[in-house]
Amino acid sequence: MNEKVVILDFGSQYTQLIARRLRELNVYCEIYPYNKSAENYKDAKAIILSGSPFSVLDDNALYVDLKDMFGTKPVLCVCYGAQLTAKQLGGEVLKSEKREYGKASLNVVKEDCALFSGLHEKSQIWMSHGDTISKIPDNFEIIGTTDDIPVAAYQSKVGAFEHGVYCLQFHPEVTHSVEGSRILENFVKNIVGLACDWTPTSFIDDKVADLKDAIGDDRVVLGLSGGVDSTVAAMLIHRAIGEKLYCVFIDNGLLRKNEFESVLDSYKDLGLNVIGIDAGSKFLSELNGVSDPETKRKIIGRVFIEVFQEEATKISDVKWLAQGTIYPDVIESVSVHGPSVTIKSHHNVGGLPDVLKLKIVEPLRMLFKDEVRKVGKALGLAQSFIGRHPFPGPGLAIRVLGEITEEKVRLCQEADAIYINKLKEHGWYDQVWQAGAILLPVKSVGVMGDERTYEFTVALRCVNSVDGMTAEWSNLPYTLLAEVSSEIINSVKGINRVVYDISTKPPATIEWE
Repeated sequence: MNEKVVILDFGSQYTQLIARRLRELNVYCEIYPYNKSAENYKDAKAIILSGSPFSVLDDNALYVDLKDMFGTKPVLCVCYGAQLTAKQLGGEVLKSEKREYGKASLNVVKEDCALFSGLHEKSQIWMSHGDTISKIPDNFEIIGTTDDIPVAAYQSKVGAFEHGVYCLQFHPEVTHSVEGSRILENFVKNIVGLACDWTPTSFIDDKVADLKDAIGDDRVVLGLSGGVDSTVAAMLIHRAIGEKLYCVFIDNGLLRKNEFESVLDSYKDLGLNVIGIDAGSKFLSELNGVSDPETKRKIIGRVFIEVFQEEATKISDVKWLAQGTIYPDVIESVSVHGPSVTIKSHHNVGGLPDVLKLKIVEPLRMLFKDEVRKVGKALGLAQSFIGRHPFPGPGLAIRVLGEITEEKVRLCQEADAIYINKLKEHGWYDQVWQAGAILLPVKSVGVMGDERTYEFTVALRCVNSVDGMTAEWSNLPYTLLAEVSSEIINSVKGINRVVYDISTKPPATIEWE
């Protein structure tokens, strides 16, 4: 990766969108906490400062010394970053009389401005801030206004710094800023001078070379899940080191119906060394009586480690543990404010305990899900792998709400199998991001024939997304939902009610636990 852009995250809900937009421009980028030492990104070609829910006027405002950063490479400052620049370099930031939020029209006031090259007159932009810049620092000039805001964008004057500083009070990364991608493209291509040639093929070439250098003649063990992430990770490592990769597929008793057998069968044609382990009874025994979601995740992570360790020690001379960790896992497990406010724990982030005495290799750690699929396609993987819906690491443990029992898992598996098969049968499976059935800890009265029933409720979840960071519920046809509901209720004894989840992420998550 010779051309990298670093995004310093001040906690904005839009930070990941900046990364998404840059990746769409074939630019490799990484997100770091705002206070990450500059030594960690001295190789970056440019820096972008994100927005933030904080105000630069607050006592607890997030602070980084910009004077040492500016001039070393081009910097784009978005919203909070623009306000922090003004405050630190001698400008003035005031509380707005009203929150500046929503659509606005950009007036470009400097015609030769490289950042706004090619924009249409009155281009629509998106504001989201409670402070306003009333005065810009010396050696800066205004390049954009709106009808309500005199400083919508400003930049350093020629000669003020060795490399330019560009500041926006709006968010170019959101779709409401209609030409926001053009602004970002102008920055990375015309100002920074990047080639914008980071593609799946170039990623594969670079990553395989890196893996060969790092691993050498060592052996690697990898935990397969059957999903696209671990499969693509396995194929990348296999391409680099061949038969020295050993894959372990563990049945935790929480997989989809018949998944253990079908996944093992599907791997036969890939040339991988795959060992299948049936450990369902051990996982279910450890989960007995547990209902707290986070406790479930930690138990599953711990038992997985125990089973995996037992199998890994049977393979001689293993030095590395490979994982299919992807970027959303990393982002959701790390916060600019520290681990106390992480969204949820991921048992595959951060590596297994030191007791394994294995080094960690995560070839997909910096990729979003859609990028993993593109890499998989470039590696020649079949659509059955690439198009497979994401499935949570803890499996059905977090789709069977409340206490786990073998019977509840079976009910969820049966309902899920009917649901997924109907989506495939009607041509919807490949049109949506992820679908699954959730068994609720709720029983309700029903009538079947002349009998009164008192059985469980199943919620169907189906969402559309690009990378899993945000998601919209899928607008499935009523006729399809009715057909799924009818078959579940008629075929799965123990379920007498089916509902459909129409929540978006955020504020909801894709999984219920």
